[in-house]
Amino acid sequence: MSSPLKKSTKPVRKTDYYSLMNKEIESLRDRRLRPKLTLHLCCAPCSSYVIGLLEESFDLLLYFYDPNIQPKEEYERRRDESSRYADEKGIAFVEGAYEVENWNTLVRGYEDSPERGERCRLCYEMRMAETARFAKGNGSSYFTTVLSISPHKDASRINDIGFAMQESFGVKYLPADFKKKEGFKKSISLSRENGFYRQDYCGCLYSKRG
Repeated sequence: MSSPLKKSTKPVRKTDYYSLMNKEIESLRDRRLRPKLTLHLCCAPCSSYVIGLLEESFDLLLYFYDPNIQPKEEYERRRDESSRYADEKGIAFVEGAYEVENWNTLVRGYEDSPERGERCRLCYEMRMAETARFAKGNGSSYFTTVLSISPHKDASRINDIGFAMQESFGVKYLPADFKKKEGFKKSISLSRENGFYRQDYCGCLYSKRG
């Protein structure tokens, strides 16, 4: 009888989404292309660094679609500050529908799911699917999200969803892990420079509960 296969002791190499992003951008520059990109954002602190990183290579359209953010006053505060920053930068800003009841229905049964758990996955999918749909409708060649800048969010899961939405909607997803190269740290510095309101929870009431 042959001996059982030995398990590999080599560490699993994680995908470097930051490098994939840079390769895509370098390819565009080599071809002297500056495509339109729909960027999903959730707040001014998270998006300021990402906007600065991408605006040299893309014509950006900022899309604020975040039905997870509650209560409504918190949603409006983040939306208004994001819109104000977009105006200062001279970048188009569009607010999506505040479909909070649809979001509540989507995550029902996962109220006690931990951060990075199933509730978060469903939330990412809802917002990124809508972003891809919106990008397709407005003629964007690319879409992506600022969500990976947070050290509390799973970049691999976010990128997996992004590529799945690329297949579903036929608009190219720009892979990214914006927290790399001190991206999160830089976003904090930019927040201080611009006097942004910095929230102390992700957005939904369950994340506020801790």
